[in-house]
Amino acid sequence: MATANLHPDSRHPDGRPADGGGPSDAEALDAYSTVVTTVAERLLPSVASLRVMANVPGGRRQQGSGSAVVVTGDGFLLTSAHVVERAAGGVAVFADGGEAEFEVIGSDRLSDLAVIRCSTPMGGVGVVPATLGDADRLRVGQLVVAIGNPLGFAGSVSAGVVSALGRSFPVGGPRGRLVENVIQTDAALHPGNSGGALADGRGEVVGVNTAVVGPGIGQGLGLAIPVNATTRAIVAALMAEGRVRRAYLGIAGGSRPLPPRAARAAGQEKGIEVLTIVAGSPAAVAGLRPADIIVSIDDVAVADVGGLQRLMIGDRIGRPVPVGVLRAGQVQSVRVTPTELAD
Repeated sequence: MATANLHPDSRHPDGRPADGGGPSDAEALDAYSTVVTTVAERLLPSVASLRVMANVPGGRRQQGSGSAVVVTGDGFLLTSAHVVERAAGGVAVFADGGEAEFEVIGSDRLSDLAVIRCSTPMGGVGVVPATLGDADRLRVGQLVVAIGNPLGFAGSVSAGVVSALGRSFPVGGPRGRLVENVIQTDAALHPGNSGGALADGRGEVVGVNTAVVGPGIGQGLGLAIPVNATTRAIVAALMAEGRVRRAYLGIAGGSRPLPPRAARAAGQEKGIEVLTIVAGSPAAVAGLRPADIIVSIDDVAVADVGGLQRLMIGDRIGRPVPVGVLRAGQVQSVRVTPTELAD
């Protein structure tokens, strides 16, 4: 009976498997290069380097730098909130060498996203809006390309893979919040990449680069805010109103499995266990208690903090909202009137 030759040298000189199947090493490398170069050629004209300015006595001075992605043809760009925090506008520099003054239209620290707008024409004819993709379709191991302005080197491209999905990234605000479903990548990111594009192999922007784990902690570990339906809603609100309104309950908790009987009654396997309640908050006023397990908000099932945060949107501010809770083995409804979450 014939046996397969599994010796590591059983390949042709060009790297092709000895049985003739599959691409050679050179072909595989060339295919990888083709994807990266195609994405770079498509997106480089859509990514700007930012010189972020601050007001000082007698004028302005540069307070930092970063990157931004053109999202509309009339001058709107998407970047990271921390890049333009306390900024007095600045200058966007495009791949063709053109420059344009920009102003900050809106910033949302709780998602680390901001929208700026160029008040003068953006570069030359090559400046085009990027195509926004859907990070919810990403898979671990998928090729991604990062484009930005690391350490002041404009128009830099790096490539890697999606290392993990569903990470949580803590952001500011006195009451704190987690940005959910953050993308982890090993594509090289450095200070200055923030606000730049993380693209998939089709050249669609699936993330906004936001953070780099520092030396001594973890090399090759960058994080990007996902571009998905939630992000699009935030960007639309920033463009229209300059801010994002969020509803506030005043609880802290975490996901936990439901007991079998409760799971059958609720039609779901998990809920959010209430661990603490802020005194005087809407949750406290309504009578929510520690150890309650929240299973729904406004008749929409919730199983984790991310799901709860996605439902805490502006149209639920100031109106009674039914909150389904598991208490003493029974699912009950408690009406809570959320207030607006302060920055």
